[in-house]
Amino acid sequence: MSAPVAGTSKATHSDVAAKKKKGPGALATAYLVIYNVVMTAGWLVIAVGLVRAYLARGSYHGLYYSIEKPLKFFQTGAILEVMSRVFLTWAVTHSVREVQSEDSVLLFVTAWTVTEIIRYSFYTFSLLNHLPYLIKWARYTFFIVLYPMGVTGELLTIYAALPYVQKTGLYSVTLPNKYNFSFDYYTFLMLIMISYIPLFPQLYFHMIRQRKKVLGHAGDYSKVE
Repeated sequence: MSAPVAGTSKATHSDVAAKKKKGPGALATAYLVIYNVVMTAGWLVIAVGLVRAYLARGSYHGLYYSIEKPLKFFQTGAILEVMSRVFLTWAVTHSVREVQSEDSVLLFVTAWTVTEIIRYSFYTFSLLNHLPYLIKWARYTFFIVLYPMGVTGELLTIYAALPYVQKTGLYSVTLPNKYNFSFDYYTFLMLIMISYIPLFPQLYFHMIRQRKKVLGHAGDYSKVE
C-alpha cells in the first residue's frame, strides 16, 4: 500500500476544519438578517420618536409616552435575549404609571435605544460577512458609558416605583388563601435591586475584557471586515 500523500492529508484536515466552522444555512442566515434589520429599524423608530417628541415639547419630561408602544413592541420581540428589560418594561414601567414621567425612564430608554441600534447593526453586518470597523468599534466602546447609564436608570425607576407598589399591594399575594401561598412584590423588587450589586461588575468587566480582546491591536482601526 502506498503512503498517504502529505498534501492530500492536509487538504482533508482543512476540509474538516472548514465544515466545523461552517455557519448557519442560507435560510437561517436570511431569517437572522431580516430579524436584525427589523430590530435595528425598530430601535431607530424609537430614537427618532424621542428626538421628535423632545423638539415638539421643548422638554424631556413625559417623553416616555411618545415611544411607549414601539418600546413595548420591540423590547418584547427580544424577550428571550433580554428578560430583565422585558420585566422592567412591563412589570415596572407599564404597571406603575406614576414612574413613567420620571427622568430615570428617559435615562434607560436612551441607553437601550443607542445600544440596540448598534447591536443589531453589528449582528446584521456580521451575518453578511461585511462588518465596518466603525460599527465594531462602537459595539465594544459605547457600552463603557451606556451600560452604567442604563443600569442607573433602571435602578432609579424601580426605586421610584417602590412607594406605589407598597401602597397598593401591586402583584402581591397575602395569606390566607386557598393556595397557602404569599408573595410580596415590594420585597421582590428590593431583591431585584440588590442583585445588581454582584451582577453589574461581572458583566461590565467581562465586556471590558472582550473589548481588549477584540480591539486590542491599534493597527486594526482602519480595517473593514
